[in-house]
Amino acid sequence: MKSKLLFISCTIALTACGGGSDNATSTPQKKVSVSEVTTDQLVYRKTSVMTVKGQNLDMGINLSHPGCLKITELTGSTATQKVFSCKLVGVGSVPVIITDGNKNSLYTGNLTIPLAAQPQVTMNTSLGNIVIELNPAKAPITVDNFLNYVESGFYVNKIFHRVIKNFMIQGGGFTADLSQPATQAPIKLEAGNGLSNLRGTIAMARTSVFDSATSQFFINAVDNKSFDAVDGYAAFGKVLSGLDVVDKIQAVPTTTRSGLNDVPVNNILINTMLQTK
Repeated sequence: MKSKLLFISCTIALTACGGGSDNATSTPQKKVSVSEVTTDQLVYRKTSVMTVKGQNLDMGINLSHPGCLKITELTGSTATQKVFSCKLVGVGSVPVIITDGNKNSLYTGNLTIPLAAQPQVTMNTSLGNIVIELNPAKAPITVDNFLNYVESGFYVNKIFHRVIKNFMIQGGGFTADLSQPATQAPIKLEAGNGLSNLRGTIAMARTSVFDSATSQFFINAVDNKSFDAVDGYAAFGKVLSGLDVVDKIQAVPTTTRSGLNDVPVNNILINTMLQTK
């Protein structure tokens, strides 16, 4: 009886035992592999469809692509092909990494997302125009979020509601009567991205919660390098022209209204905000 149990044990775990009866065979373990990754288009801020081909993909793969926002697996995937879609928000050479369920590397490559020119936005305020150049290479999620608000017309008739001389001017969240319209979902904090909060740069405002920025932004009136840490504030562009307008705004008298400090006595309106490049 003892030898019989030993035989059964070796048959079940044949690879571990290294032998067994002449009739015993081992079943090869399935392995996930990736042979090819293709995309239908690589256009900044457009949806791209990515096709992954290989073997046993139905066992599960993980796709990482920092240039993609909201990667979604499409229906109709098979064991030899999986199809994903995402919005391209990164630019330049962006890595694509695919791993299996155990985080073993299956594929590493790069996709180059071209950018004809850095996006520019013109902000028309009641004290003049401010032209801002955005940097999607350093802050892809933040720039895409900001442009979404610009395109939707959200910033029209908003105000600079917090102005502190020799510090910064903050706006993009309140109307003239200090009401707050509904915003899109908060975004991931991209602080520590290599862009410094120097005078004339634009960055996202947030609460004490790191990933809480929505529509509000601020323009640094002086160098605020203490904001540059990974738990600081994400700079995502710079003023190309209109720094004199920023200085006019930072110099206006302020007061406390509706429980908010540093509100300009006379509203500083954002009349329009348009992407001009």
